[in-house]
Amino acid sequence: MEDIQEILEDFLVEAFELIEQIDQDLVELEAKPDDLELLNRIFRVAHTVKGSSSFLNFDVLTRLTHHMEDVLNKARRAELKLTSEVMDVVLESIDMMKALLHGIRDHGNDVDVGIDIDDICVRLTAVSEGDEIPAAGEAFIDPAPSSQMVEETEEEVDVSALNDDEVEAEIERLLKLRKEEDRQRRAQKKQETPKESLKKESEEEAVVAKPVRASSSEERSAPAKKGATAVEQTIRVEVKRLDDLMNLIGELVLGKNRLIKIYDDVEERYEGEQFLEELNQVVSAISIVTTDLQIAVMKTRMLPIAKVFNKFPRMVRDLSRELGKSMDLEITGEDTELDKSIVEEIGDPLVHMIRNSCDHGIEDAATRAKMGKPEKGLIELKAYNEGNHIVIEITDDGKGLDPDILRSKAIEKGIITEREADSMSDKEAFALIFKPGFSMAKQVTNVSGRGVGMDVVRTNIEKLNGIIDIDSEIGRGTVMKLKIPLTLAIIQALLVGAQEEYYAIPLASVLETVRVPIDNIYTIEGKNVLRLRDEVLSLVRLSDVFGVKQVFEGGDMTYVVVIGLAESKLGVIVDTLVGQEEIVIKSMGDYLQGIEGIAGATIRGDGRVTLIVDVAALMEMAKGIKVDIRAAAKESLAHKSKPSDYKVLVVDDSKMDRNIMMKSMEPIGITPIEAANGLDALNIIKSGEHSIDAVLIDIEMPRMDGYTLAGEIRKYSKYKNLPLIAVTSRTSKSDRLRGVEVGMTEYITKPYSPEYLESVVRKNIKLSE
Repeated sequence: MEDIQEILEDFLVEAFELIEQIDQDLVELEAKPDDLELLNRIFRVAHTVKGSSSFLNFDVLTRLTHHMEDVLNKARRAELKLTSEVMDVVLESIDMMKALLHGIRDHGNDVDVGIDIDDICVRLTAVSEGDEIPAAGEAFIDPAPSSQMVEETEEEVDVSALNDDEVEAEIERLLKLRKEEDRQRRAQKKQETPKESLKKESEEEAVVAKPVRASSSEERSAPAKKGATAVEQTIRVEVKRLDDLMNLIGELVLGKNRLIKIYDDVEERYEGEQFLEELNQVVSAISIVTTDLQIAVMKTRMLPIAKVFNKFPRMVRDLSRELGKSMDLEITGEDTELDKSIVEEIGDPLVHMIRNSCDHGIEDAATRAKMGKPEKGLIELKAYNEGNHIVIEITDDGKGLDPDILRSKAIEKGIITEREADSMSDKEAFALIFKPGFSMAKQVTNVSGRGVGMDVVRTNIEKLNGIIDIDSEIGRGTVMKLKIPLTLAIIQALLVGAQEEYYAIPLASVLETVRVPIDNIYTIEGKNVLRLRDEVLSLVRLSDVFGVKQVFEGGDMTYVVVIGLAESKLGVIVDTLVGQEEIVIKSMGDYLQGIEGIAGATIRGDGRVTLIVDVAALMEMAKGIKVDIRAAAKESLAHKSKPSDYKVLVVDDSKMDRNIMMKSMEPIGITPIEAANGLDALNIIKSGEHSIDAVLIDIEMPRMDGYTLAGEIRKYSKYKNLPLIAVTSRTSKSDRLRGVEVGMTEYITKPYSPEYLESVVRKNIKLSE
């Protein structure tokens, strides 16, 4: 039974590929009915499917393909003209074949599928015999018994249209048919298991097929060799194994990032040491190999986008007939490859977009003629790579989108207000087609008009971390551009800080980053906005969206990350920009999955877990935030002027020296925090438990000296401006120079007066007298 199951799986894989190809070829044949080579190719594919299904006793599928083959055979002999009506029936039979194959895959036997092919078989017979084609559902039952469909003779096949390899395949197929009939007769006399039967057939085939090849006058050895080589060079692998391999590569990428981070730390501590060069070479080699391995594994998961594109010629052809329009579809870049998981997700959005172009974009022939356009409309489907992304463009030369009509329709349906429409740019008006419930159709049809479809497109593209861009010109047409990452497992992200938390924003959604004064932020109707060049941008603080506690303020300037999806933009205020990094997306697990605004998590080079922002959800959540950013920032800065709100970390291994420094700050009313060595001090700072406003650092300490501590603190972007005041008995110029190099702000030499220390601290935290 295992052998039969393997043969069945091979049959299904091959059959689905052949049916997809024949579907595309038939649409092409309708446009080029005189292309005999194309017609012969289609006939051979149908013939192959029939032979295989007959061998496996799929009688229903065999009967259907036999009828379709009759039509194609007569067309090859110029006894039948392939009109649009004929192609309708042939294409309908292809759809029926697909349904049967899906049923065989799910049920294992086409008899159990429950699909009635009598109607389509009668219609195919009518086509073949030149009779009037009955409408679907009105055909009489085909009187021919199904057993006749299996009986074939050499005369049924036009051997002259076949090449040497196909002649040999045809001979072997006929021999198999005869053996199958013999086997069925023997089976009636003696019950035998399928495995025994298969073994007997193999033995008989070895005996019978050999003389057939020997009697042939043609040379057969070369094709046989070629076939054997091809088998050796290919192997089928379960998708789950590829997924597991991709997960392991993800872990390796995390290890690589961690190794690079450790190397940076070691290089800083042991600058000039001999071993650093060797370590650098090893780290670089591992980094290169990991990247190459990651690319290689990603390529094993890649599929050509033709897998999706190939179904659209048929779809456009059917829509052209249904809508009464004349349309062509041109496809380029179908060899562009994309991760399997994305290929599976991209199909439905593209279907909706192309249907939209056919229905709303392309005009009817009469209208196009009046406008001086070719009567046949053109839809172009194009794919190409752009960095770590794939771009898919759908272009039509139709009537284009009228932004004024879009605004009016959206107001009429209550999607936007008149005020919103007045402030809306044309680009933003184009994006209205993605709003739920929005439709331009005058009446509901099978193609469109229910206000569903394009909103699904936007949702699905956003799930893939992709963006949509629309450009249109009235009377000239529309271009819809999708930009999607090549894979969802490993992405480029912008790492940002919101107070003491860190987040990763998918780089595909980041349009730009800017640094602006707080005074440039305004509040209009309860919404924070920023005028960025020629547009007004809505603003929200990332810390407000995720409820992060406000521990420290950024001062008079702030960072804004401009993110975008489709035509929507949002400015996200963050406290720090860490930088760009390649991250591996990890699931949050069953318990934490579904947290609003979070798409997953990643482990960074320093070992910390960082949450990945769901950009689409973030933009939706931002609508409910009602915080006056400018007022909150001003209030916080004013509140900060109270001395009791300031904290100074005092780091010294001597308890007496720590007491002296703390007593010196008593008149100011500052809250001191103690640390007995550099390592303890660093842990206090990294924990984020206290908002430190300045650090007093002794130089000579156990476990970690003052210079090393200062260098470690400066590695954190949010502490780049933190005042670090060295308090030491070292007085040489070289010591002072080293202190400046590692990031010390001031240098106080022991002994010192309490008043002097107080004034230095007051100056560094900008505390007025």
